[in-house]
Amino acid sequence: QWATIRIEKGVKKPQPQMLKTPAANGIIERDETPMEKEIARLRRADFEFSDIFYFCRKGFEAIVEDEVTQRFSSEELVSWNLLTRTNVNFHYISLRLTVVWVIGVIVRYCFLLPLRFTLAAIGITSMIVATTMVGQLPNSSVKNYLSEVIHLTCSRILVRALSGTIHYHNKENKPQKGGICVANHTSPIDAIILTNDGCYAMVGQVHGGLMGVIQRATVKACPHVWFERSEIKDRHLVTKRLREHVADKSKLPILIFPEGTCINNTSVMMFKKGSFEIGGTIYPVAIKYDPQFGDAFWNSSKYNIVSYLLRIMTSWAIVCHVWYMPPMVRKEGEDAVQFANRVRSAIARQGGLTELPWDGGLKRAKVKDTFKEEQQKNYSKMLVRNGSIG
Repeated sequence: QWATIRIEKGVKKPQPQMLKTPAANGIIERDETPMEKEIARLRRADFEFSDIFYFCRKGFEAIVEDEVTQRFSSEELVSWNLLTRTNVNFHYISLRLTVVWVIGVIVRYCFLLPLRFTLAAIGITSMIVATTMVGQLPNSSVKNYLSEVIHLTCSRILVRALSGTIHYHNKENKPQKGGICVANHTSPIDAIILTNDGCYAMVGQVHGGLMGVIQRATVKACPHVWFERSEIKDRHLVTKRLREHVADKSKLPILIFPEGTCINNTSVMMFKKGSFEIGGTIYPVAIKYDPQFGDAFWNSSKYNIVSYLLRIMTSWAIVCHVWYMPPMVRKEGEDAVQFANRVRSAIARQGGLTELPWDGGLKRAKVKDTFKEEQQKNYSKMLVRNGSIG
Protein backbone atom coordinates (compact mmCIF):
# COMPACT_ATOMS: atom_id res chain seq x y z
CA GLN A 1 0.00 0.00 0.00
CA TRP A 2 2.88 2.36 0.79
CA ALA A 3 4.41 1.67 -2.63
CA THR A 4 1.07 2.33 -4.32
CA ILE A 5 0.71 5.69 -2.55
CA ARG A 6 4.21 6.64 -3.67
CA ILE A 7 3.32 5.74 -7.25
CA GLU A 8 0.13 7.80 -7.15
CA LYS A 9 1.99 10.85 -5.74
CA GLY A 10 4.62 10.57 -8.44
CA VAL A 11 2.11 10.79 -11.27
CA LYS A 12 2.13 14.26 -12.80
CA LYS A 13 -0.91 13.77 -14.98
CA PRO A 14 -4.16 12.58 -13.43
CA GLN A 15 -5.07 9.05 -14.48
CA PRO A 16 -8.70 8.02 -15.06
CA GLN A 17 -9.80 5.57 -12.39
CA MET A 18 -10.84 2.10 -13.44
CA LEU A 19 -14.13 0.69 -12.34
CA LYS A 20 -13.68 -2.06 -9.77
CA THR A 21 -15.64 -4.65 -11.70
CA PRO A 22 -14.30 -7.72 -13.52
CA ALA A 23 -15.74 -6.46 -16.82
CA ALA A 24 -13.90 -3.13 -16.55
CA ASN A 25 -10.38 -4.48 -16.03
CA GLY A 26 -9.54 -4.10 -19.70
CA ILE A 27 -9.06 -1.27 -22.17
CA ILE A 28 -12.72 -0.80 -23.07
CA GLU A 29 -16.00 -1.01 -21.21
CA ARG A 30 -18.40 -3.39 -22.90
CA ASP A 31 -22.15 -3.20 -23.19
CA GLU A 32 -23.55 -6.65 -22.44
CA THR A 33 -27.01 -5.85 -23.85
CA PRO A 34 -28.36 -8.81 -25.91
CA MET A 35 -28.32 -8.44 -29.70
CA GLU A 36 -32.09 -8.16 -30.08
CA LYS A 37 -32.46 -5.30 -27.57
CA GLU A 38 -29.40 -3.45 -28.86
CA ILE A 39 -30.51 -3.56 -32.50
CA ALA A 40 -34.05 -2.57 -31.51
CA ARG A 41 -32.53 0.52 -29.90
CA LEU A 42 -30.71 1.43 -33.14
CA ARG A 43 -33.65 1.19 -35.55
CA ARG A 44 -37.38 1.71 -35.79
CA ALA A 45 -38.37 -0.48 -38.75
CA ASP A 46 -38.09 -4.23 -38.99
CA PHE A 47 -34.91 -4.00 -41.02
CA GLU A 48 -32.56 -1.08 -41.60
CA PHE A 49 -28.97 -0.67 -42.69
CA SER A 50 -28.26 0.78 -39.25
CA ASP A 51 -28.22 -2.80 -37.98
CA ILE A 52 -24.69 -3.01 -39.31
CA PHE A 53 -23.57 -0.54 -36.64
CA TYR A 54 -24.10 -3.16 -33.94
CA PHE A 55 -21.93 -5.75 -35.69
CA CYS A 56 -19.27 -3.15 -36.54
CA ARG A 57 -19.04 -2.08 -32.91
CA LYS A 58 -18.76 -5.67 -31.73
CA GLY A 59 -16.06 -6.26 -34.33
CA PHE A 60 -14.08 -3.21 -33.22
CA GLU A 61 -14.37 -4.33 -29.59
CA ALA A 62 -13.01 -7.76 -30.50
CA ILE A 63 -10.10 -6.21 -32.43
CA VAL A 64 -9.17 -3.80 -29.66
CA GLU A 65 -9.56 -6.31 -26.86
CA ASP A 66 -11.45 -9.57 -27.13
CA GLU A 67 -12.75 -11.50 -24.13
CA VAL A 68 -10.48 -14.49 -24.71
CA THR A 69 -6.95 -13.16 -25.30
CA GLN A 70 -6.84 -11.14 -22.09
CA ARG A 71 -7.57 -14.32 -20.08
CA PHE A 72 -4.23 -15.78 -21.18
CA SER A 73 -2.06 -13.04 -19.71
CA SER A 74 -1.33 -12.34 -16.06
CA GLU A 75 -4.11 -10.53 -14.25
CA GLU A 76 -3.59 -6.89 -13.34
CA LEU A 77 -2.76 -6.14 -9.71
CA VAL A 78 -4.28 -3.35 -7.65
CA SER A 79 -0.85 -2.59 -6.14
CA TRP A 80 2.76 -3.57 -6.82
CA ASN A 81 3.88 -6.70 -4.95
CA LEU A 82 7.64 -5.96 -5.17
CA LEU A 83 8.17 -8.92 -7.53
CA THR A 84 8.64 -7.20 -10.90
CA ARG A 85 8.66 -3.68 -12.29
CA THR A 86 5.46 -4.05 -14.28
CA ASN A 87 4.91 -0.37 -15.11
CA VAL A 88 7.47 1.36 -17.36
CA ASN A 89 6.37 4.75 -16.02
CA PHE A 90 7.75 3.96 -12.56
CA HIS A 91 11.24 2.54 -12.98
CA TYR A 92 12.37 4.69 -10.08
CA ILE A 93 10.07 5.81 -7.28
CA SER A 94 12.30 6.45 -4.31
CA LEU A 95 15.62 5.33 -2.88
CA ARG A 96 13.88 3.61 0.03
CA LEU A 97 11.61 1.57 -2.22
CA THR A 98 14.51 0.62 -4.48
CA VAL A 99 16.47 -0.62 -1.44
CA VAL A 100 13.47 -2.68 -0.29
CA TRP A 101 13.14 -4.19 -3.76
CA VAL A 102 16.86 -5.09 -3.91
CA ILE A 103 16.69 -6.71 -0.46
CA GLY A 104 13.66 -8.68 -1.66
CA VAL A 105 15.58 -9.94 -4.70
CA ILE A 106 18.46 -11.08 -2.48
CA VAL A 107 16.11 -12.89 -0.09
CA ARG A 108 14.11 -14.56 -2.86
CA TYR A 109 17.00 -15.66 -5.05
CA CYS A 110 19.78 -16.27 -2.52
CA PHE A 111 17.81 -17.75 0.36
CA LEU A 112 14.32 -18.89 -0.66
CA LEU A 113 15.22 -20.32 -4.09
CA PRO A 114 17.97 -22.74 -2.91
CA LEU A 115 15.80 -23.88 -0.01
CA ARG A 116 12.77 -24.41 -2.23
CA PHE A 117 14.82 -26.18 -4.90
CA THR A 118 16.19 -28.55 -2.28
CA LEU A 119 12.69 -29.34 -0.97
CA ALA A 120 11.37 -29.85 -4.52
CA ALA A 121 14.23 -32.24 -5.33
CA ILE A 122 13.53 -34.20 -2.13
CA GLY A 123 9.80 -34.38 -2.90
CA ILE A 124 10.20 -35.48 -6.52
CA THR A 125 12.95 -38.00 -5.78
CA SER A 126 11.00 -39.47 -2.87
CA MET A 127 7.88 -39.84 -5.01
CA ILE A 128 9.73 -41.60 -7.85
CA VAL A 129 11.64 -43.99 -5.58
CA ALA A 130 8.78 -44.76 -3.17
CA THR A 131 6.09 -45.31 -5.84
CA THR A 132 8.45 -47.54 -7.80
CA MET A 133 9.06 -49.69 -4.72
CA VAL A 134 5.37 -49.84 -3.75
CA GLY A 135 4.49 -50.66 -7.35
CA GLN A 136 6.29 -53.98 -6.98
CA LEU A 137 3.81 -55.13 -4.33
CA PRO A 138 0.75 -57.20 -5.29
CA ASN A 139 -2.56 -55.39 -5.47
CA SER A 140 -4.00 -55.21 -1.97
CA SER A 141 -5.36 -52.79 0.62
CA VAL A 142 -1.82 -52.43 2.03
CA LYS A 143 -0.51 -51.31 -1.36
CA ASN A 144 -3.34 -48.78 -1.73
CA TYR A 145 -2.71 -47.43 1.76
CA LEU A 146 1.03 -47.03 1.19
CA SER A 147 0.39 -45.37 -2.17
CA GLU A 148 -1.93 -42.80 -0.61
CA VAL A 149 0.55 -42.06 2.18
CA ILE A 150 3.37 -41.55 -0.36
CA HIS A 151 1.30 -39.26 -2.59
CA LEU A 152 0.11 -37.16 0.36
CA THR A 153 3.55 -36.87 1.93
CA CYS A 154 5.38 -35.98 -1.28
CA SER A 155 2.68 -33.51 -2.35
CA ARG A 156 2.96 -31.74 1.00
CA ILE A 157 6.73 -31.50 0.60
CA LEU A 158 6.23 -29.97 -2.85
CA VAL A 159 3.71 -27.48 -1.47
CA ARG A 160 6.28 -26.47 1.17
CA ALA A 161 8.77 -26.01 -1.67
CA LEU A 162 6.45 -23.30 -3.02
CA SER A 163 5.89 -21.76 0.42
CA GLY A 164 2.28 -22.68 -0.16
CA THR A 165 -0.45 -21.47 2.17
CA ILE A 166 -3.63 -23.30 1.20
CA HIS A 167 -7.03 -22.64 2.76
CA TYR A 168 -9.49 -25.52 2.28
CA HIS A 169 -13.17 -24.76 2.79
CA ASN A 170 -16.15 -27.10 3.32
CA LYS A 171 -14.12 -30.28 3.73
CA GLU A 172 -17.31 -32.26 4.30
CA ASN A 173 -17.80 -32.07 0.50
CA LYS A 174 -14.44 -33.63 -0.39
CA PRO A 175 -14.59 -35.98 -3.44
CA GLN A 176 -15.25 -39.61 -2.61
CA LYS A 177 -13.97 -42.79 -4.25
CA GLY A 178 -15.75 -43.69 -7.46
CA GLY A 179 -16.51 -40.03 -8.18
CA ILE A 180 -15.15 -37.39 -10.54
CA CYS A 181 -13.54 -34.21 -9.24
CA VAL A 182 -13.68 -31.28 -11.70
CA ALA A 183 -11.97 -27.94 -11.05
CA ASN A 184 -11.04 -24.74 -12.85
CA HIS A 185 -7.48 -24.69 -14.15
CA THR A 186 -4.90 -21.96 -13.53
CA SER A 187 -1.59 -23.74 -13.18
CA PRO A 188 0.12 -27.15 -13.40
CA ILE A 189 0.46 -26.97 -9.60
CA ASP A 190 -3.35 -27.20 -9.27
CA ALA A 191 -2.99 -30.97 -8.99
CA ILE A 192 -0.42 -30.65 -6.20
CA ILE A 193 -2.62 -28.13 -4.39
CA LEU A 194 -5.51 -30.61 -4.36
CA THR A 195 -3.39 -33.71 -3.65
CA ASN A 196 -2.02 -31.91 -0.61
CA ASP A 197 -5.41 -32.55 1.03
CA GLY A 198 -6.39 -35.88 -0.53
CA CYS A 199 -5.41 -38.45 -3.16
CA TYR A 200 -6.74 -38.50 -6.71
CA ALA A 201 -6.30 -40.54 -9.86
CA MET A 202 -4.86 -38.16 -12.44
CA VAL A 203 -5.94 -38.08 -16.07
CA GLY A 204 -3.64 -36.74 -18.76
CA GLN A 205 -1.38 -37.23 -21.72
CA VAL A 206 1.86 -39.18 -21.54
CA HIS A 207 4.89 -36.86 -21.45
CA GLY A 208 8.60 -37.30 -21.90
CA GLY A 209 11.52 -36.10 -19.80
CA LEU A 210 11.23 -35.76 -16.03
CA MET A 211 7.45 -35.60 -16.18
CA GLY A 212 7.39 -38.91 -18.06
CA VAL A 213 9.60 -40.52 -15.40
CA ILE A 214 7.19 -39.35 -12.68
CA GLN A 215 4.18 -40.62 -14.64
CA ARG A 216 5.65 -44.07 -15.22
CA ALA A 217 6.63 -44.40 -11.55
CA THR A 218 3.35 -43.20 -10.02
CA VAL A 219 1.10 -45.28 -12.26
CA LYS A 220 2.69 -48.43 -10.82
CA ALA A 221 1.41 -47.58 -7.35
CA CYS A 222 -1.77 -45.65 -8.14
CA PRO A 223 -4.41 -46.16 -10.87
CA HIS A 224 -3.71 -42.95 -12.77
CA VAL A 225 -5.07 -42.81 -16.32
CA TRP A 226 -2.39 -41.73 -18.79
CA PHE A 227 -3.07 -41.62 -22.53
CA GLU A 228 -0.72 -41.73 -25.48
CA ARG A 229 -0.93 -38.81 -27.89
CA SER A 230 -2.74 -40.99 -30.47
CA GLU A 231 -5.19 -42.34 -27.89
CA ILE A 232 -6.24 -39.02 -26.42
CA LYS A 233 -7.68 -37.97 -29.80
CA ASP A 234 -10.03 -40.96 -29.67
CA ARG A 235 -12.85 -39.63 -27.49
CA HIS A 236 -14.64 -42.98 -27.33
CA LEU A 237 -11.51 -44.76 -26.04
CA VAL A 238 -10.95 -42.06 -23.41
CA THR A 239 -14.59 -42.26 -22.28
CA LYS A 240 -14.43 -46.05 -22.08
CA ARG A 241 -11.33 -46.09 -19.86
CA LEU A 242 -12.73 -43.42 -17.57
CA ARG A 243 -16.05 -45.24 -17.22
CA GLU A 244 -14.22 -48.42 -16.26
CA HIS A 245 -12.35 -46.48 -13.57
CA VAL A 246 -15.48 -44.83 -12.17
CA ALA A 247 -17.33 -48.16 -12.12
CA ASP A 248 -14.85 -49.47 -9.55
CA LYS A 249 -15.93 -47.78 -6.30
CA SER A 250 -12.71 -48.83 -4.58
CA LYS A 251 -10.56 -46.63 -6.83
CA LEU A 252 -9.62 -43.04 -6.06
CA PRO A 253 -11.74 -40.22 -7.48
CA ILE A 254 -10.65 -38.98 -10.90
CA LEU A 255 -9.27 -35.45 -11.07
CA ILE A 256 -10.12 -33.62 -14.31
CA PHE A 257 -9.66 -30.04 -15.46
CA PRO A 258 -12.40 -29.75 -18.13
CA GLU A 259 -11.17 -26.41 -19.52
CA GLY A 260 -8.20 -28.23 -21.03
CA THR A 261 -5.84 -25.25 -20.62
CA CYS A 262 -4.70 -22.76 -17.98
CA ILE A 263 -6.77 -19.58 -17.48
CA ASN A 264 -5.40 -16.54 -15.63
CA ASN A 265 -7.21 -16.89 -12.29
CA THR A 266 -9.95 -14.42 -13.27
CA SER A 267 -12.34 -16.54 -15.32
CA VAL A 268 -13.77 -19.95 -16.05
CA MET A 269 -14.08 -20.92 -19.71
CA MET A 270 -16.08 -23.60 -21.48
CA PHE A 271 -15.92 -27.09 -19.96
CA LYS A 272 -15.36 -29.95 -22.39
CA LYS A 273 -18.40 -32.19 -22.29
CA GLY A 274 -16.44 -35.47 -22.31
CA SER A 275 -15.93 -35.38 -18.54
CA PHE A 276 -19.70 -35.20 -18.04
CA GLU A 277 -20.62 -38.07 -20.36
CA ILE A 278 -18.93 -40.67 -18.16
CA GLY A 279 -21.66 -40.87 -15.56
CA GLY A 280 -21.22 -41.01 -11.82
CA THR A 281 -21.16 -38.21 -9.29
CA ILE A 282 -19.41 -34.93 -10.05
CA TYR A 283 -17.60 -33.16 -7.20
CA PRO A 284 -16.97 -29.52 -8.23
CA VAL A 285 -13.98 -27.70 -6.75
CA ALA A 286 -13.24 -23.97 -7.09
CA ILE A 287 -9.60 -22.81 -6.90
CA LYS A 288 -8.66 -19.16 -6.46
CA TYR A 289 -5.08 -17.87 -6.01
CA ASP A 290 -4.13 -14.65 -4.25
CA PRO A 291 -1.91 -12.74 -6.76
CA GLN A 292 -0.54 -10.38 -4.09
CA PHE A 293 2.09 -12.93 -3.11
CA GLY A 294 2.84 -14.58 -6.45
CA ASP A 295 1.37 -15.20 -9.90
CA ALA A 296 0.47 -18.87 -10.20
CA PHE A 297 -0.86 -18.58 -13.76
CA TRP A 298 1.16 -20.42 -16.41
CA ASN A 299 1.25 -18.61 -19.74
CA SER A 300 2.52 -21.57 -21.75
CA SER A 301 2.71 -19.45 -24.91
CA LYS A 302 5.24 -17.13 -23.25
CA TYR A 303 7.13 -19.30 -20.75
CA ASN A 304 8.31 -22.90 -20.91
CA ILE A 305 7.84 -25.08 -17.85
CA VAL A 306 11.37 -24.40 -16.52
CA SER A 307 10.94 -20.61 -16.73
CA TYR A 308 7.53 -20.88 -15.14
CA LEU A 309 8.77 -22.94 -12.20
CA LEU A 310 11.63 -20.48 -11.69
CA ARG A 311 9.13 -17.60 -11.56
CA ILE A 312 6.87 -19.17 -8.95
CA MET A 313 9.79 -20.47 -6.87
CA THR A 314 11.22 -16.95 -6.68
CA SER A 315 7.90 -15.37 -5.69
CA TRP A 316 7.03 -14.58 -2.09
CA ALA A 317 4.57 -17.44 -1.65
CA ILE A 318 1.68 -19.29 -3.24
CA VAL A 319 -1.52 -18.44 -1.37
CA CYS A 320 -4.65 -20.23 -2.49
CA HIS A 321 -8.26 -20.86 -1.48
CA VAL A 322 -9.95 -24.17 -2.34
CA TRP A 323 -13.70 -24.64 -1.99
CA TYR A 324 -15.15 -28.15 -1.97
CA MET A 325 -18.71 -27.92 -3.27
CA PRO A 326 -21.70 -30.25 -2.80
CA PRO A 327 -21.75 -33.18 -5.25
CA MET A 328 -23.80 -32.77 -8.42
CA VAL A 329 -25.47 -35.37 -10.63
CA ARG A 330 -26.92 -35.15 -14.10
CA LYS A 331 -30.60 -34.33 -14.06
CA GLU A 332 -33.20 -36.23 -16.06
CA GLY A 333 -33.49 -34.78 -19.56
CA GLU A 334 -30.23 -32.84 -19.19
CA ASP A 335 -27.55 -33.44 -21.82
CA ALA A 336 -23.79 -33.41 -21.15
CA VAL A 337 -23.34 -29.83 -22.37
CA GLN A 338 -26.09 -28.47 -20.11
CA PHE A 339 -24.67 -30.41 -17.15
CA ALA A 340 -21.16 -29.08 -17.85
CA ASN A 341 -22.46 -25.50 -18.02
CA ARG A 342 -24.32 -25.92 -14.74
CA VAL A 343 -21.20 -27.19 -12.98
CA ARG A 344 -19.10 -24.41 -14.51
CA SER A 345 -21.56 -21.76 -13.30
CA ALA A 346 -21.44 -23.15 -9.77
CA ILE A 347 -17.62 -23.09 -9.73
CA ALA A 348 -17.52 -19.54 -11.11
CA ARG A 349 -19.95 -18.25 -8.47
CA GLN A 350 -18.09 -19.91 -5.61
CA GLY A 351 -14.64 -18.74 -6.72
CA GLY A 352 -15.72 -15.22 -7.65
CA LEU A 353 -14.66 -15.84 -11.26
CA THR A 354 -16.06 -14.50 -14.52
CA GLU A 355 -17.95 -17.12 -16.51
CA LEU A 356 -17.17 -17.13 -20.24
CA PRO A 357 -18.75 -19.36 -22.94
CA TRP A 358 -15.58 -19.53 -25.05
CA ASP A 359 -13.46 -22.62 -25.65
CA GLY A 360 -10.03 -22.34 -24.05
CA GLY A 361 -8.65 -23.91 -27.24
CA LEU A 362 -8.91 -20.43 -28.80
CA LYS A 363 -5.63 -19.77 -27.01
CA ARG A 364 -3.87 -21.38 -29.98
CA ALA A 365 -6.62 -21.98 -32.56
CA LYS A 366 -8.86 -19.79 -34.71
CA VAL A 367 -12.54 -19.25 -34.04
CA LYS A 368 -14.64 -22.04 -35.49
CA ASP A 369 -17.03 -21.22 -38.31
CA THR A 370 -19.87 -22.57 -36.18
CA PHE A 371 -19.47 -19.63 -33.77
CA LYS A 372 -19.84 -17.17 -36.64
CA GLU A 373 -22.78 -19.06 -38.09
CA GLU A 374 -24.52 -19.02 -34.71
CA GLN A 375 -24.59 -15.20 -34.71
CA GLN A 376 -25.92 -15.19 -38.27
CA LYS A 377 -28.65 -17.66 -37.34
CA ASN A 378 -29.67 -15.64 -34.29
CA TYR A 379 -29.98 -12.49 -36.41
CA SER A 380 -31.98 -14.23 -39.14
CA LYS A 381 -34.34 -15.76 -36.59
CA MET A 382 -34.93 -12.32 -35.11
CA LEU A 383 -35.85 -10.93 -38.55
CA VAL A 384 -38.20 -13.83 -39.26
CA ARG A 385 -39.85 -13.38 -35.87
CA ASN A 386 -40.37 -9.69 -36.60
CA GLY A 387 -41.87 -10.44 -40.02
CA SER A 388 -39.10 -8.83 -42.08
CA ILE A 389 -38.56 -11.95 -44.17
CA GLY A 390 -41.21 -14.21 -45.51
